[in-house]
Order: sequence, then C-alpha cells, then structure tokens
Amino acid sequence: MSFPTPPGGRGGQPGPGDAGQSLSAWAAALPRQQPPARRDPGTPAAPVAVPPRRRAGVIDRADAPDFPIAEYARHSGGGGDDDESTGRLPGVGDAATPPLPPVPGAPLPPRPAGTWSRLQRRSDVAADDEATVAQPAVGTPGPPPGGDEHPPAATDDTGAHPVDGHDDHTGGLEVVVADAGNRRSRRARRAAEHDHDAHDHDPHDHDPHEDDDHADARPRRRRPVAILVSLVVLAAVVAGIVVGGKALLDLINPADEDYSGQGTGSVQVRIADGDTLSDIGRTLAEADVIASVGPFVTAAEAVPAAMGIQPGVYGMRLQMSGAAALDLLLDPASRLFSRVTIPEGFTVQRVLERLAQETDTPAEELFSASTDVAAIGLPPYANGLLEGWLFPATYDFEPETTPQQMLQQMVSRTVQVLDSLGVAPEQRLLLVTKASLVQAEASLPEDMGRVAQVLENRLASGMPLQLDSTVNYATGGTGITTTADERASDSPYNTYARPGLPPGAIGNPGEDALRAVLAPTPGPWLYFVTVNPDTGETRFAVTIEEHNQNVALFRQWLAENPD
Repeated sequence: MSFPTPPGGRGGQPGPGDAGQSLSAWAAALPRQQPPARRDPGTPAAPVAVPPRRRAGVIDRADAPDFPIAEYARHSGGGGDDDESTGRLPGVGDAATPPLPPVPGAPLPPRPAGTWSRLQRRSDVAADDEATVAQPAVGTPGPPPGGDEHPPAATDDTGAHPVDGHDDHTGGLEVVVADAGNRRSRRARRAAEHDHDAHDHDPHDHDPHEDDDHADARPRRRRPVAILVSLVVLAAVVAGIVVGGKALLDLINPADEDYSGQGTGSVQVRIADGDTLSDIGRTLAEADVIASVGPFVTAAEAVPAAMGIQPGVYGMRLQMSGAAALDLLLDPASRLFSRVTIPEGFTVQRVLERLAQETDTPAEELFSASTDVAAIGLPPYANGLLEGWLFPATYDFEPETTPQQMLQQMVSRTVQVLDSLGVAPEQRLLLVTKASLVQAEASLPEDMGRVAQVLENRLASGMPLQLDSTVNYATGGTGITTTADERASDSPYNTYARPGLPPGAIGNPGEDALRAVLAPTPGPWLYFVTVNPDTGETRFAVTIEEHNQNVALFRQWLAENPD
C-alpha cells in the first residue's frame, strides 16, 4: 500500500489527512544522534538547545517551518514524566523550550510478532499529545557470535527484553543497539548459524567442548602398529616386484651361462635353411651342446665366416663352450650328409645305383620308390616316364633322408630348370627327349649345338636318326659301338629300326643339352662321328662321302685302342 510523500520530503510528522500512514514512513530517515546521558531523577534537567527546524528531504534541506520535525524523547513505554526510563529528555518540553503544538496523527500500529517483541515494551496507556520520536532502544548485548543463542530474559526494572544486535527482522526500521561494535553482516551471521546447525544435530546431547576452536586444531595421533604394518606391506610389495621382474627378465633373456672345454660324447644337430645365429644358438642349447645362447652369438658375431654356416646335420659334442661349438660348426667334416654327384646323361638305373652306393640306402628301396611317380612329384606331361627327369647335379642328402625324398628332390630340380628356361609344359617332353639324345652323342659341350642341328636337319628331311646311343639304351649296351644284331632290335627306342624320335628320353640331360636343343647351331650338316673318344673330337659332314672319311678316322682310333 503506497502513501503520498509530503512536499518537503520524508522525516516530518504526519499531518492532517495522513491517517493510516505508518510511523516508519515518516521517521525512518531521522539522523542518528547519540542518546543523552542518563541523569539522576533528583537532578534538574539542563537546558538543551533545540536545533532549527529543517526539512528532512534528501535533495532540499532548506528551512521549512511548515513541517515540524520529531524531537528526541524517550518512548513512553510505561510511566509518566517522573519515570526515569520514560521521562522526557532534558531540555525538551521545559520552560526554556516551548512545547511543540500538538499535531494530530494516526495511532501507532500494533506491535508485530517476532523481533519486535524484544524491543522495550510500550506503555499500555494512551499516548500523550506530545510528539514521539523513535529513539535508540536500550538493550543488552546479545551473545557472542557463533555461540549458543537463547531468548534473552526481560530486565527486572523495565520489563523490556534486550535487543538482539544481530537480528534485522524489524520490518524496515533500523534498530540501534549498544553493542554496535559486534555487529556482523547478514551473510556472516547466516554462515555462523549454518556451521552451528551442521555440527549440532542433537539438541539434547550438547557437548560443551564441541565448539572449541582448539578442538579441531588438536593433532591426531597415528597408531605405531598401523604404521609398522603399512611399512611391512609396502616392503613386501616392492620385494615382489623386484623378484618377479628379475624372473621375467630371465625368461626373456636368460643369463649368459657357458660351459667350458670341448665337450664330451656326440649328438646330431640339424641346422635349418634360413636360421639366424640366434636360431642356431637356441638349437644348440636345446640339445645341451651349449649352456645358453649368449656366449655362442657373441663368439659368432666376431667371426665373419659364421654367417656362412650351411644348413644340414652336424655332429656335435655335449656341453661345449660357445666358442668351441662355433669352431665345430665351421669345420666341414662336422657336417653329416651324403654328397652324391649325378653326371649328365646317366640313365635312371645308373642314378639309382649311384644313390644306393653313396647313401648306404638299399637299392631295392630306391627302385621301389622310382615306380611311384606320383609320390616323387613327376609332372603329368612326363607321361609317367621317369627317364630324363632326374636332373644331373650334386646333391647333399642328410641322414634319415628317405629314397622317396631323394628322387623327389631330383625331379623338382628338373622342373625348376625348365621353368627358368621358359619352356611351355606341352613342349617339355619333346625338349627333354631331344636333349637326352644330344647329351648322349656329343662328347664336348661346344659340339652340342651342331649335333642338335643335325637332328633337326635329318628329321626335317625324313631321314632316320640312326644313333648308336638309342641302340644301347634299347639293348642295355654300354659300348661305343653296336653290332648289326643290336641295330636290328625292334625296341621303340631303336632309331635305326624306327623313324623319328624315341617315345622318351634315353638319359637325364643337363642344362647345356637343353639349351642346345632350344638354340641349335645353324648349318647344313646331316652326319657326325666322334673320331677320337679320348679327346671327344667330333667331325661333321654334309655328304655321305665326307662322313665315310670321318668314319675311317674313328676305325683307326679303334685299331689303335683295342681295349
């Protein structure tokens, strides 16, 4: 509810027609002054000079005699003028100061509940006609901040309740208390009340020392037993980490233990193709040849020849030092294998005989393995004929190599060579057959190209090949000459009796013979004969007359070498 403001500003007494306005609307902005000192009731009041009446407006404070202002006087809470607690202030209303004219006004509003009940009680008698001005309440200081606040008891002499200097629930009036120096802000008071409530939830169980400022600062003592247990547990954890880490490192990188000396006994160790020095060291350690990998690898890294250790089976001794094991691996005599050399032109039968002789493998097992062409990897385009597909070369067969594995290695080598020469699969049987003839007839590699050309020329002209090598293969002969009966053999491999090429190879040609067939030496020759088997000299002829002269030279050599 709003009320009109007097023209002179706030602070004057309510005038006529302002009934219903609250006293606070008029007196809230009074300037503060120190209340007069208490006097003895028997002492006459000293005259007090009354300041000139001025407006109480905020903007204009010029003299305004039209509006009287409220003067200081005690609140008439009970007795009359002779009452010490309710009498008039000195200098007010006495003979020296003329009384103010009565100003009609509205009655005081009823006292609100709450903090107002703590103010000095007003007199229940009717207010006198003299002006009443709000004065600083006389009260006793409240409890210290942060302590237990209990409702203050009424004073014995006046019946007034002491004013709480920290309570501001006055409905807008500013309450001035004697203990103004202990006034705190509203935020600080609320924080103090919150802290008090947060630490005291049980009003019936109050600890007189719970609000002691020194209680929280008191250091807490640690129990020696708990500290000792914590240290023991921590030490155990650290020890476990150290021991476990060492064990893990030993698994990953075992200690570099090493045997001493050259070792004793014997053991076979297989080194695989592509093994590194560390791989070889682990193989030796697993066979108890060396104690650990480290010393062996260290010794091998200092010797460049160690990078050339060949795969195979080695005869080693037990419990050798790393350096001694390296020396034994580098010794060619330590490698256990059977080295077999198959010459160019050997037939399958002669190859099997050589394998049995050099590897101590029973010949029966080798011949039995040669019949299982699928197991030894013979390609389909060979038409099941093993002849010509056991490539002539030097082979190292390790102990425990089976006959099937030996033959399989040789067939695989032939296929690899044909692949490297770029021969189509459908041309490989023809190529191997021609190359076997060239390999059997040419004594020297440099003559292979011309021998291959003679075969091509005779085949192109429809002439029979008439090669003694085919007769020997058909009859099983091994001589450098043939007889008339042998040349009359009805074998499909007899090129005297059969035109064209035999059905397959008559031996196992080498790479030179294969290349000669792929690229014959150009020439018109139709005949050739080796006139000196000791030196391998071969004569080529275009006509039959030239060829007969060359045959005479061969017969002369035969006469000179009857054996």
